[in-house]
Amino acid sequence: MLQLLDQVRIILINTTHPGNIGGAARAMKNMGLSELVLVEPRCFPSEEADRRAVSAKDILDKAVVVDTVEEALEGCGLVLGTSARERRIPWPLFDPRDSAEQAKQSLQKGNKVAIMFGREDRGLTNEELQKCHFHVHIPTNEDYSSLNLAAAVQVLSYELRMSLLGEHPLEQKNAEDWDYELADAGEVEKMMVHLEQVLTEIEFLDPENPRQVMARLRRLYNRQRLDTMEVNILRGILASTQKTIAKSQK
Repeated sequence: MLQLLDQVRIILINTTHPGNIGGAARAMKNMGLSELVLVEPRCFPSEEADRRAVSAKDILDKAVVVDTVEEALEGCGLVLGTSARERRIPWPLFDPRDSAEQAKQSLQKGNKVAIMFGREDRGLTNEELQKCHFHVHIPTNEDYSSLNLAAAVQVLSYELRMSLLGEHPLEQKNAEDWDYELADAGEVEKMMVHLEQVLTEIEFLDPENPRQVMARLRRLYNRQRLDTMEVNILRGILASTQKTIAKSQK
């Protein structure tokens, strides 16, 4: 599924600061996107853009510079436009997560997807937004809604990558993949007996009024599913505690 990211085009329009272009390229590469189109950037190529891109300079080297939005959108079957405010004419509006799902469905049908970002100070014009199939709004803090261009590219690129990865993007470690095998019930029980003994010795636990201390500790350790090394470490701590107690009593 991630190969579909090759069919996503990030379009930056009239970007004022070249550092934002570099930052956007870095954000793209972080998430596996590679196609960048610039519409009349104020300053590009630029050493500042190269510096901000860090190891994503290859994306800048391949970036295409065009004169019009129409050129930038050529060949794209779905166009998303970022919008920070309500428009006079209602338009289909999604948050980044839902927009990523819409983009995923379009990519799976073989369409190329474009995501347009406007100027740093005023975003996309109404005319540019009207060229979009739907708008994307990042629900930022109302008290401080200003979002850096590269950060906006990062948010949308991340959500798109997560959508393509599916419900479980991180491979969970199973017991057989762990560095040590899980402790069996007998080993854990010996540790719990040892723990109760030490807690009694240090007078943390009152055998006459234990309340539910041991039950809660059992629940804690069972929830964690201790492995054999972890049990050995805990028992080693308990043994050292007992040695310290013995020395103090002498």
